[in-house]
Amino acid sequence: MKTKIVPILLFSIVLLLCQACINEDMVPYYEEQQPGKVVIHGYNAQKDSIQIAVDGKILTEGKKNAYIKKVDKNYEFVFYSNKTKLVEITNKVSNQLLYSYQLTTAKPIDTISFYTKEDLWINNVLATKPGKITQTGNAGFKFIFPTLNKYSASGYTGKLDGIMRKVNGEVVGVVKNIGKDNFSDFIEFPSSLPPIIRMELVKHNTTESYISGRQVITVMLMLPNKSGLIVLDERKDGNGKFQSVDASLNLVDFFDFTAH
Repeated sequence: MKTKIVPILLFSIVLLLCQACINEDMVPYYEEQQPGKVVIHGYNAQKDSIQIAVDGKILTEGKKNAYIKKVDKNYEFVFYSNKTKLVEITNKVSNQLLYSYQLTTAKPIDTISFYTKEDLWINNVLATKPGKITQTGNAGFKFIFPTLNKYSASGYTGKLDGIMRKVNGEVVGVVKNIGKDNFSDFIEFPSSLPPIIRMELVKHNTTESYISGRQVITVMLMLPNKSGLIVLDERKDGNGKFQSVDASLNLVDFFDFTAH
């Protein structure tokens, strides 16, 4: 009789253990797990600090829970049952959502890189490296124009070209394919004095301004043996109307592209 009771007891214990591993919805108590990591490189030039949260949890470093200027943060976590992770970057003061990104198990180690200031967000900054200077003394450029049509409302949505001239009017080159989301082709030319370049923005493969009836010229510096990633930015006047295009922001001043 005792020999029959022992197997029954063992079976009952195994059954109870199996049931303990299953919740009321018949989902395994121990979920599938996969390690994940996100590397965040950014620069916040806003007057307000920004906060970074993953699935609603604000990332911290000691007592620090917000960032201004340089942002370098590595965050390790666990994916449960292949569920995605939501990264949200917000303005700490206004709670304005600046950017959101889904982390997935398809890319368990991921990178987010950005530059932000008031009314400007440039994503995936480190994906594009400055062009390589091929001749000593040359200056090089790539351009991106994330605020194209923000104030001008030109109606033109294609790529732009930039006709680049010295102050004496001599054309040193034409940079092609300037767009809102991707950097242009690379252009380089011999630098000279005075180190000022005036670039006229025109519709791709034409000499026609992207703003009808108005010539648009922006000014920048050319430096020997330097290659820039220049952000073009439409500016407004006191009435909120288009005023000019600024070309003073060079992302090379804020990021170390050689380390990535």
